[in-house]
Amino acid sequence: MDRQEAIEFLMDHYENPRNYGALEHADVSLCGGNPGCADIITMHARFDQDGKLEAVKWEGEGCTISSAAASYVTEITQGMTADEVEKMSFEDLMEQLGRELVMTRPTCATLALGTLKKGVYEYQMHQKAEKAHYPAVSRDSGKASKGR
Repeated sequence: MDRQEAIEFLMDHYENPRNYGALEHADVSLCGGNPGCADIITMHARFDQDGKLEAVKWEGEGCTISSAAASYVTEITQGMTADEVEKMSFEDLMEQLGRELVMTRPTCATLALGTLKKGVYEYQMHQKAEKAHYPAVSRDSGKASKGR
């Protein structure tokens, strides 16, 4: 994509944000921020029974690049598994957004993806913890007891 196409792409996502708003029954809802330019973005996601993202939305305020990137990230992650989201490359995202335009603001360009990745990771850890059945340890005896 040439420079003009990248500008048009970013402006389209900024002026016509995709998937903006709250998400009911979200499995992931995490706020991230960029103190460098006061961007604050909350990423919401919900997984279906097959473990794929059935809905991804965002809310917040930010500069053109962070808002456009959040809009784009919600589009490209729909249908992905948690592992696929975690494996997404920040470098690839910057290429897709137009590296020449966003390379001076990498934190803005990657805020939404980084926030979503962290939220998905936390979701996976909670899922694993719920599936694990560790015996509770009594503080008094130091022995495992029934429960949990």
